[in-house]
Amino acid sequence: MGQMKVSACPIEGLYVLEPTVHGDSRGYFMETYNQRDLAEYGLNMTFVQDNQSMSTKGVLRGLHYQKQYPQGKLVRVIRGSVFDVAVDLRRHSKTFGKWFGVELTEENHKQFYISEGFAHGFLVLTDTAEFCYKVTDFWHPNDEGGLAWNDPGIGIEWPGLKGEYAGTASASGYTLADGTPLNLSSKDELWPVLSDGFVFEG
Repeated sequence: MGQMKVSACPIEGLYVLEPTVHGDSRGYFMETYNQRDLAEYGLNMTFVQDNQSMSTKGVLRGLHYQKQYPQGKLVRVIRGSVFDVAVDLRRHSKTFGKWFGVELTEENHKQFYISEGFAHGFLVLTDTAEFCYKVTDFWHPNDEGGLAWNDPGIGIEWPGLKGEYAGTASASGYTLADGTPLNLSSKDELWPVLSDGFVFEG
C-alpha cells in the first residue's frame, strides 16, 4: 500500500482517507491525493475540478446535491474544523435516507470521499474554516437540489448544536454550545425534508 489509508464507512460509497504525514521540527509533508493509492481500494474516480471556500463559525452549508449531474466529492479542511455530513439519496440503497458524519480538521488531516448519489453539508466549528474539495463533474446551472439540514426524518446529530425543529430549515433559535448563532444562506433555509419534494435523477 501507498501513503494513504482508506477506510470504508458504514454506508457503502463513503470513505475516510488518512494520509501519511511526514513531520519533524521544520514542519510536515504529506500526499493529499494519489491516484494509484486510491485505485488499490477500488476507487477509480476522475476529478475534473478543485474548489475552495472559507466560512466562519456557525455557518452551515447544505444539504446539497445535484439532480441530473451528480458529483463525487473528496473533501478536506486546511484550516479550522468542520463536521462534514453525507446523506444517502440512492433510492434502491438499503441505507437510503441514512447519514454519516466525520470531523475534518487541519490537525487530523482526514479527508472524506462522498460518492455520487449523496446529499452533502457541513457545519463550521471554529472561528473560521477553509474547505477544499475535488469533484468528479463540472458545475451545471440550475442542477442543484437540497434537503433541510434539520430534517427529523434523517436525524443528523450536529455536534454542540442547540435548538428545536420548528417545521422548517430556518436557522432561527439554533446556536452552538458557546452561543454562536447558526448561520445559513436564505436558500438553505428553504429546502424541504426528504419525504416532501425530494428530486434526484442521477
